[in-house]
Amino acid sequence: LANAGAPHFPFPYKPYPIQEQFMQALYGALEHGKVGIFESPTGTGKSLSLICGALSWLRDHEEKRRQEADRLLQGDGGTSLSISSSLSTTTSSTPPSSSAEPDWITDFVQKKAERDFVSKLKVVEYKCVYVYRVFQFDNIMTTLPQLDRFCGGDDEDDLVEEHVTKIYYCSRTHSQLAQFIHEVQKSPFSPDISLVPLGSRQNMCVNEEVRRLGSVQRINDRCMEMQKNKHDQRPKEVEGGKRKRGVSKAVCPYVGAQGLQTLRDAVLGAVRDIEQLLSLARETRSCPYYATRLAIPPAQLVVLPYQTVLHEGTRRASGVQLKGQVLIIDEAHNLSDVLSCIHSSELTGAQLCRAHSQLAQYSERYRSRLKAKNLMYIKQILFVVEGLVRVLGGKLTFPSLCLPATELLTINNFLFKAQIDNINLFKVTTTTTRSQPQPTDCLTETLSLFPSLSPVESPSGQQGAAEDRELAASPMMQVEGFFMALTNTNTDGRVVLQTQGSVAVSSMKFLLLNPAVHFSQVLKDCRAVIFAGGTMQPVSDFKQELLFSAGVEAERIIEFSCGHVIPPENILPIVLCSGPSGQELEFTFQNRDTPRMMEETGRVLSNLCNVVPGGVVCFFPSYDYSRRILEHWEASGVLARLSSKKKIFQEPKKANQVEKVLNEFSRTIQRCAVDGGTLSGALLFSVVGGKMSEGINFSDDLGRCIVMVGMPYPNIKSPELKEKMAYLDKNLDTLCALNTFHSTAENPPTCRKPSHSQGVFVQWGFQYIYVKPSL
Repeated sequence: LANAGAPHFPFPYKPYPIQEQFMQALYGALEHGKVGIFESPTGTGKSLSLICGALSWLRDHEEKRRQEADRLLQGDGGTSLSISSSLSTTTSSTPPSSSAEPDWITDFVQKKAERDFVSKLKVVEYKCVYVYRVFQFDNIMTTLPQLDRFCGGDDEDDLVEEHVTKIYYCSRTHSQLAQFIHEVQKSPFSPDISLVPLGSRQNMCVNEEVRRLGSVQRINDRCMEMQKNKHDQRPKEVEGGKRKRGVSKAVCPYVGAQGLQTLRDAVLGAVRDIEQLLSLARETRSCPYYATRLAIPPAQLVVLPYQTVLHEGTRRASGVQLKGQVLIIDEAHNLSDVLSCIHSSELTGAQLCRAHSQLAQYSERYRSRLKAKNLMYIKQILFVVEGLVRVLGGKLTFPSLCLPATELLTINNFLFKAQIDNINLFKVTTTTTRSQPQPTDCLTETLSLFPSLSPVESPSGQQGAAEDRELAASPMMQVEGFFMALTNTNTDGRVVLQTQGSVAVSSMKFLLLNPAVHFSQVLKDCRAVIFAGGTMQPVSDFKQELLFSAGVEAERIIEFSCGHVIPPENILPIVLCSGPSGQELEFTFQNRDTPRMMEETGRVLSNLCNVVPGGVVCFFPSYDYSRRILEHWEASGVLARLSSKKKIFQEPKKANQVEKVLNEFSRTIQRCAVDGGTLSGALLFSVVGGKMSEGINFSDDLGRCIVMVGMPYPNIKSPELKEKMAYLDKNLDTLCALNTFHSTAENPPTCRKPSHSQGVFVQWGFQYIYVKPSL
């Protein structure tokens, strides 16, 4: 594969030999439709190698397609590979008796296939050139069907043809995606590539009225409501032939058809990250969320987060079509956990009670207007919700108390316990889903208009402001997600019941044990899938859990692994076992919260900040421990000592604030290097597995010292972890189960350094890096 066609790879500078090998292997994997596992250590230019290797293949692939199309459109008479393969497939599938047909029949079939192929090419060309000039649309929800009718298409195959061959690149966080886009902007492909960044409404909404809602669910619900209001505001007929307009409802001023067209063209015309796109959207007063989705079909490179591509419902709603396309998954070492998290679902007793109250009011109010079939489904939903509340030990008629306990059940046992095993949850789910032919009839959105009259509410003081905001919206989306989770096979998941004194604060959680079941369709649809990461070890377990279990044959899988570009003498790892006062640094669960341990940790970090120039990044094993140790340092004066040497930053709670914090962190370090003064740089506190622990380029002065406090071991007594390990023991190798326990500790955060940098890496029950400026 490495020497296939000897392709040329444009690169912004002379690549390292391992980068050339990486691009050759990647090109071959894409050309032959393989599933590739690519390991490239942090700092080896993995992102740029992915960009130049994949876009070089796309350039050559499009050139081949263009030459083939030109030959057919010019009446060359040549038969394309696709036609030849389709004819051979048709011939091989015909009965033996048809093999003796006359030559004129065979020629007629072949020429007809060629004419059909040319006709499709002309339709696609017509769409690309003219449709954007003459097609006007008002309803965003029906854009693709209208476009299909306009172009004369009668089936879904024509819709698929609108999507040119493209590469989908996905990563975990928006900051990682922004960094990847910046690498694309620096590459030689930047002037010619059409790139579309996708994001959630929370990250891409420019309507300040909606953004102020804060909660993801409330932002989504409000956006959908405003879209519905736009199409409901039509004049209504009254007696006498006169018309009157209904009650005025709030509509979004950013979804005008002309503005979306303009922004869509701008997105395709230049490479922009989400921040640059938001600035442009505010100037043009257009919605970037909908404009980017309208730009997907002609785009060559689509950059999107994990959730959008790995969840089938989100993928379908976003207009992402993977059939015959290339998918690159970066930072893929944690893909199994991400899939499990995306397809898991949790419900609280308060949400169940609120959903039951709203459904009961809806059924009572519209009983005379509902069809008998719809009324039956609503009663089934009420019955299922009542069963779920009973499982938590409560009743809907009055507030209930229950004993604290944790119980883990198989899906079938849970359905039997709730007495809902006779209900078809597939049909029940279609009643609550948002994917209705008429958005105005959506049950989920209608229920949000009804207040909760349930006597079972969350006790005051036990719910924070965030939980109150979530409860203010309709919980039917969460209920629907849990219903869908229960449709998994019995062996692929478990249900964890946690009762905590009252039904309102009790919860039930679906835990997905087999992520391959939801990943198999992605592997089947895509032309090629590439998994990339700093480390993918143990590769054998990764293949067994996600690839072989999904039906991928071993012949389709290729592996590539390379060493580091940094010479061994340029980095020195050190483990600190004791602090300045001789206190042993033992970060066990029993010892890490003691005042002596926290104070000794503060002294070590303070000494490091006194001697290390530039940026220091300190990682804690969990958010909870980060909060506790920072509170202790603030009370004891450690933070004051640290702030006298370096400006302190903390990982933000919201993902859309990460880029802002990183930019300010970088500017502070640069300013301190120029001005001098008492501050020698900046100190950033983060968490392993958080928003800043993967894919962030702490290069040069940004990461002169990387500190790892303790080790991020999970709670071995967690029922979810126990069940996952038992499942892997039973279905995979024992080594795979052990890897689940240790996986979070195998990839400590590192800083990216070019080969001319020098540094030291130190772990103290604890890890530290000091990189001296290169001379």
